[in-house]
Order: sequence, then structure tokens, then C-alpha cells
Amino acid sequence: MLISFIVATLIGTALLKLPGTVMNGELSLVDAFFTATSSVCVTGLIVVDTASTFSPLGKFILLMLIQVGGLGIMTFSVMFVMMAGKRISFKEQVMIQDTFAHSPAKDLKSLIISVALLTFIIEFIGALILFARWSWEFPFEKAIALSVFHSVSAFCNAGFSLFSDSFMGYRGDIVINLTVAVLIILGGLGFLVLMEIPSLLFNKGKKRKQMTLHTKIVLIMSASLTVAGLVLFFLMERNNLLKDLDLWDSILASFFQSVTARTAGFNTVDINLLSPVTLFLMIIFMFIGASPGSTGGGIKTSTLGVLIALMKSRLMARENVNLFKRTLPKDVVARSLSIVLISFIVVILFTMVLLLTEGGNIHDPTQRGQFLEMLFEVVSAFGTVGLSTGITSSLSDAGKVTVSLLMLVGRLGPLTIALAIGKKIAEGRFQYSEERVMTG
Repeated sequence: MLISFIVATLIGTALLKLPGTVMNGELSLVDAFFTATSSVCVTGLIVVDTASTFSPLGKFILLMLIQVGGLGIMTFSVMFVMMAGKRISFKEQVMIQDTFAHSPAKDLKSLIISVALLTFIIEFIGALILFARWSWEFPFEKAIALSVFHSVSAFCNAGFSLFSDSFMGYRGDIVINLTVAVLIILGGLGFLVLMEIPSLLFNKGKKRKQMTLHTKIVLIMSASLTVAGLVLFFLMERNNLLKDLDLWDSILASFFQSVTARTAGFNTVDINLLSPVTLFLMIIFMFIGASPGSTGGGIKTSTLGVLIALMKSRLMARENVNLFKRTLPKDVVARSLSIVLISFIVVILFTMVLLLTEGGNIHDPTQRGQFLEMLFEVVSAFGTVGLSTGITSSLSDAGKVTVSLLMLVGRLGPLTIALAIGKKIAEGRFQYSEERVMTG
């Protein structure tokens, strides 16, 4: 999986360097690599303006990279193998199942077809709604292009926009805001949850399945984070960025930023004008991210749910971690703790590197305010969000390469990277004697 993302990024870099992909001249190698990485990792951070820089061919290449990155390179690889009539190795089967499901799937072929079909149906419906709105404003062909591109970008939680100011021009447009927000939410829930919801809603009697614990955690955490983000953003910015807006537009802007902050990267307000406390709130949301098996990044909503359950169990002096009358396996709890710990380390290390590459050796007190902007940029890249305070395009080549590597780590997940490059050590049939240490 790690190699496949790297190869896809290199292919995307080569495609963006082809003649005719940009309006005037060509992209530098570093900018092409950064843009390709951001597309494949469905992040949305940009070093050049997508709308004015890329030609129709360049925008089509970006669209394809976003779609491939959103569904996952391994998914497309397996689809091509199945279409060619070849057998899928056991290793590939396990990899795909781990990507989309928490337990082994009986029929991998049906799983892949369901994921692809569900994706294209949702994106098609989203494109139709957006086209109905934009057909009144733009010529037919442009309306189609805008609708398809933004529908795919929203569902894949990519954050790329064909408008230079993202959706700031549609801050009060209920159709655009709700359509894009719903696409982002659906893309961020995870394919397993999306495939389970119809059976829960429409099947009755004996055919109706009980909601899995994973789906419960994802739905509750996603809804809670969205509502909390809306309320907090509104309260923190009501006397700042939202002071000139009426109540409805303020609520709509707060809702949209609450949804997009966890992984999508679109914006209807100027991120650079947000207060420091709001930027810090968004950093927390970007770090949490979307849900497992989705098109988003971050530590994932279910991981946060497991940690909350662990904290509750320890405060009540319980040995087992219980949630919704179920006991969580110890390996799940340990994995969640590992993900959060490694993620913190990754963010800290990359923040330090970025501070060094962007003039960290210059002893100027006025530069200390850049720390929040750099941290925001790092967490945005790690969470594959794509929001920025505006410093992305001004990064040095070393800074752009650093952020590109971080986007790759964020898309695959820090634990996946660690397992891919680390050596497995056999535990053997013995264990060392225990000895306590003081903690806390």
C-alpha cells in the first residue's frame, strides 16, 4: 500500500509536468510533486491556484488523482485484476478487508463492487444537485465541469476547488452549503458504515440487522463533533469574523466549517482572519479527522471514542473497557493508544522540521507568531484536511517536500507506515518478569 501511493504520486507528478496541463508555462518539479501528493492523498493543500493555473487537461488529471486517492490505489488495482480474470493473492485480500471492514469479508469481489458503486452513485447524485444550482449561473459545459469536480472532491474529502476563494462566494447559499457538507459527511463516515445504514433503515423484521458497535461509535462521534464544532465556532467568532453576518449566515458558516474542518478543506470564511483560539479549535478537529475506511485522515473518530471509553473505565476503576454493553478487545484499545501516541510524535517532529526550514534559525521575536500557522499547516497536512492560513504557497522547496511527505503519512496512517517500514519481532513463548514504575 505504501509503495502504491508513492508510485501513484510519482505518476501524477509526471502527468502534471506534461505540456498543456497549465495555462502558461509549466509547474516546477517541486510544485508538481506537491500538487500530485495533495491530490492522491486527498488533502487539498495547494501551492498554486487550481482555478487559474491549470488547463482543462490539468484539472481532469487532478480529478482522476483525487478519485483514485479517495477510493484507494489498492481498490483500483484489485478491480483491474478482477476485470482481467486473474486471481487476487491472499495478502491483497487481507489488505483490502483491513481498509474497508473491521472483520473479514466473505466475498471480496462483492465488497469492492459495493464500494465502487456506492461511491459513484453518491458522487452522481451530488453532481446532479450542484448542476441544478450552477446551471442558472454558468454555461452548460462549465456547470457540468464544476458540478462533477466539486462532487468528487467533496465526497473524497479532497478540498480542491475550481474557485480561487473556495466557497466563500457561496457563504449564504443553502443548496451549495448543504450539498457539499452532506457529501463531505458521507465520505468521512467510512464505506462500512455507508453500506450498513440502508439495511438498518429499510430492512424490517428478521432481515433487519443489529447496528454494529463500530457504526454506533462512528455515528455518535461524528454527530457530536459536528454539533460541538458548530456551537464553538459560532461562539468564538460571533464578535470577530461573523459579526457582519446575519444570524442565519453565521450559523450556516459555522456549520460548514465544523464539517469541513475535520478532513475536507473547503471554506466559506477566510481562515487567515480567524482568532487564535478558533485556529486552535480547528487544529484539534483536524487532528481527530474522519472515520476508518473513509476518504479522510486524522486519528479517526472511532479512535477518539475508544479513548473516551478507556478514560471512563479507568476513572471508574474498571479493568475492562466497556462501550454500549460491549467489551472492547485489548488489542483494539492498545492500537488506539498507539495511533494517538505516534500521531502526536509525527506532528511534533514535522512541526519542528517545518519551523527549521522556514527560517527557524533566524532569532527574530516577531517570528514567534508563526508557530501557530506552522502547527496549523502540519496538522492540516497530517489530517489530509487542506485548510491553510495562507502560508502554503510561500513555503520553501524544503518546506513543500516536508509537507508532501507528511500528507503521505497522514493518508496511510502513522501506524501503517510504522508497520510497513519496521521489523516484526517474534515474541517467543516466554515473557520477562514484571516490575512496576511510577506514572502520573
